[in-house]
Amino acid sequence: MELLSKVSELEAELKEIENRLQDPAVIKNPSELARLAKRRSEIEPTVKLGGEYRRALEELDDARALLDDPDPEIRRLAKDEVAELESKVEELKEKLKEMLIPKDPYDEKNVILEIRAAAGGEEAALFAADLFRMYSRYAERMGWTTEVLSQNPTGLGGFKEVIALIKGKGAYSRLKYESGVHRVQRVPVTESSGRIHTSTATVAVLPEAEDVDVQIDEKDLKIETTRASGPGGQHVNKVETAVRVTHIPTGMVVLCQDERSQYQNKVKALKIIRSRLLELERRKQQEQIAKTRKKQVGTGERSEKIRTYNFPQNRVTDHRIGLSLHKLEQVLDGDFDEIVEALATKYRSEAMDSDR
Repeated sequence: MELLSKVSELEAELKEIENRLQDPAVIKNPSELARLAKRRSEIEPTVKLGGEYRRALEELDDARALLDDPDPEIRRLAKDEVAELESKVEELKEKLKEMLIPKDPYDEKNVILEIRAAAGGEEAALFAADLFRMYSRYAERMGWTTEVLSQNPTGLGGFKEVIALIKGKGAYSRLKYESGVHRVQRVPVTESSGRIHTSTATVAVLPEAEDVDVQIDEKDLKIETTRASGPGGQHVNKVETAVRVTHIPTGMVVLCQDERSQYQNKVKALKIIRSRLLELERRKQQEQIAKTRKKQVGTGERSEKIRTYNFPQNRVTDHRIGLSLHKLEQVLDGDFDEIVEALATKYRSEAMDSDR
């Protein structure tokens, strides 16, 4: 059976890890020791469950063999035991399938969050600001921190664009479902006639890339300095502190000007570039997987309209799962874990179905 074959592979891997952890050369290598220990902790629960599943199958085979016993009392007892064991086997099978779904290697990473106003002019910019506050409040609820890396504010308090770093354990695993087009339906503050308008903003959620994840060659970068614009004191327009970084091979351009030094702005710009490059690589891998599996889970394509925030009806609807919540104010205050959980369940289910 395919499930048992996968379990056997993990059992062999676990045995190999146990042997390597006894190797003096590994013991003297802290990073390798930590890597192996982490992998062991990841697969041990699956191996244990796989052992339970294998034993339950063996018990079921033994019980079924007694269904042909000449003693009617033994046949009766065997029938009851078969029914009980079939239920147990099915339950263990479903749990094992879920545990065998490959883990997203980026789940534990921090997040680069990019929010941009799309259709709707100033109202779209105000909505982008609402979304940024929503994610900032969610981060607070989760015990994470939020740091603005780059912003392009508007006069009315909105954002044409805002990019932030959200730091916290498992941030990407919770926020990766948010990538896409978010739509708002409400009467804008700029509307005098009281008509309901529809505006949109795009959200991109990227795993933060470390230096070890993405190597950038300096010759592939074009770095320009300019005078920063906007609020920040008299020094803003006198010193060239703003940094524009262009990644020549991809054409990516990032402008950072919030910090008071060129170095700090350059560091932030490179952090954004690096994470975008990591996301590009992740997308390529997903597309390749999709070609072979015929199904792609959690692509987060920005062209997808994923959610609508309807103010007149106090309703938030996630179109991917058909879930509507009539608590708009609470969701915009960062209380949307119910949506996150529902999306996680959907994508786990799809991943399990694709491996059947």
